[in-house]
Amino acid sequence: MKAITFEAFGTADVLTLSDVATPDVRPADLLVRVYAAGVNRADLTHRKGGYGRPNFGDSTIMGLEIAGEVIGIGDEVVGYQVGDRVMGVVGGGAYAEIARIDYRMAMPIPAQLDYVHAAAIPEVFVTAHEAMLHLARLKAGDSVLIHAAAGGVGSAAVQLACATGATVYATTEGSKLARVEYLGADVVIDYKTQDFADVIADKTQGRGVDVIIDFVGEPYFARNIASLANGGRLIQVGILGGGGQVALKLEDILYRHQQIIGTVMKSRSQPEKHSMIRRFRQHWLERFDHNGTLEPVVDRTFPLSRAADAHRRMESSENVGKIILTLQPNDLL
Repeated sequence: MKAITFEAFGTADVLTLSDVATPDVRPADLLVRVYAAGVNRADLTHRKGGYGRPNFGDSTIMGLEIAGEVIGIGDEVVGYQVGDRVMGVVGGGAYAEIARIDYRMAMPIPAQLDYVHAAAIPEVFVTAHEAMLHLARLKAGDSVLIHAAAGGVGSAAVQLACATGATVYATTEGSKLARVEYLGADVVIDYKTQDFADVIADKTQGRGVDVIIDFVGEPYFARNIASLANGGRLIQVGILGGGGQVALKLEDILYRHQQIIGTVMKSRSQPEKHSMIRRFRQHWLERFDHNGTLEPVVDRTFPLSRAADAHRRMESSENVGKIILTLQPNDLL
């Protein structure tokens, strides 16, 4: 089968379309013919050597989410059969014609969705639900600040927060303000020309917000803490601005009853990942229907053979929503 491989860590130029062996099917696996695969920031980290090894989980082939058709089933699989359309999160191996997925990490594709839009759901919407609804316990009437709101997880989080009935504050750059407003944000902040902490203080009359979802890290940390209400929860989902060292006054956390929680799906145990998929599926999957409130946001598609261009698009930070690789026959040439 065809897949994207690389011989050494480096820039997007290291990615190559190659012939590789089809993965074996283990007892709890579905074997899936992949028609679309999501591109994630973790893929860039993988390619650059940020995980310290060429594989992280199931495969030396990169890629964490797929949408496709089941072509094989392991002996322990329950609830799926050959021919089913599925989407889900894999432990590597998505950038390939055929991938294996633990059936507990898979979900049926809603009938009205094509494979491209289905591939824009699993990683980002599951991550957004876990961070904002499960860990931060966001509920109707709460307020939330979502950073990097035009990205994959950010755009999913805005929609989930809006559907929950929260007041949504969101940061993005000026060219993407209208798109984030369309997704449901009540107040959109241009982080290049506005200080989000000042905006939050003004809009909330100094109270702050109940929840902050942050992907940036150290450059935002102090302002995030200042922007939290008493009892507020900061959920750290990424460190795009760098990990570094942060300083805080423990008195602020103690006397204002604040919480700081980190979450990364990739390093969770398999049972924990199963639970994350189950929670999202039970709460939201049916909302991706014709009259639903949720919309997979696709920025651009690239054929698998142009995976390097897809990575460059993500590195440019110009995308709004998900970047998707397609794997129709002509896309493999």
